[in-house]
Amino acid sequence: MRVIDLVTVSDAVRALLLECAFRAGPDLKAKIKEALDKEESALGKDVLSQIINNHEIAENEEIPLCQDTGQVVVFLEVGGEVVFKGDIEAAVNDGVRRAYAEGYLRKSVVGCPILRENTGDNAPAIIHAKITNGDKLKITVVPKGGGAENMSAVKMLTPAAGEEGIINFVLETVRNAGGKACPPLIVGVGIGGNLEKAPLLAKEALLRDLYDSSPLPQICDLEEKILAKINETGIGPMGYGGRVTALAVKINTFPCHIASLPVAVNLQCHVARHKTIIL
Repeated sequence: MRVIDLVTVSDAVRALLLECAFRAGPDLKAKIKEALDKEESALGKDVLSQIINNHEIAENEEIPLCQDTGQVVVFLEVGGEVVFKGDIEAAVNDGVRRAYAEGYLRKSVVGCPILRENTGDNAPAIIHAKITNGDKLKITVVPKGGGAENMSAVKMLTPAAGEEGIINFVLETVRNAGGKACPPLIVGVGIGGNLEKAPLLAKEALLRDLYDSSPLPQICDLEEKILAKINETGIGPMGYGGRVTALAVKINTFPCHIASLPVAVNLQCHVARHKTIIL
């Protein structure tokens, strides 16, 4: 068995959050530059140019890529041979508190959703954990902004809806979002599982590299088909019109009941912050 010190966990969460608050990922930077070449709208081109400039300013001056520094989602993949001496969730939340204080990041979390009192430290994080093989701990942080999250959706389709029903639901969700989700978007789609599994699949899909593709040929084709249809909507960068409404569509699937076809769409804004470390 391998003991991982909880201070190490807290330090890792803090460092990951500060890194992705200030620095866009290399795949995202490349996709935005490609989008600038594809975009034909003058307003759309201007928006994409400003996004590229914003990336440079944020990284050089170590200031947030966006004023909405997000609610933190943390994915933990815990090796079966790993032991923690203490409360792993407390360690994660300690890292969140330190990052948001030290980085002067906006605290956007309220405690009771009815009383709406700010927790003052952006904790607690939303934590998802799974047990894997080995003696490693994989930590992925996703500080997710409210705008794109608010425009996400889940629907329990019937199997008869098929591929056409899935495509129509994704397009409906993107059209309803318009510019509110801060396009160009990354569109995460979860298909299968059940009511709670499909949205988790969709969120995990947002963690994939923007240049990868599904190993399943039919799903790969569906990703490309939906992306093309989204970019035909004309919503464009920040909703000002144009050819580039989405940078990528990523679909994750899971087995489901014979009577069900759960589909979730988790929209991600053009900031698309996430970062991973393996301890």
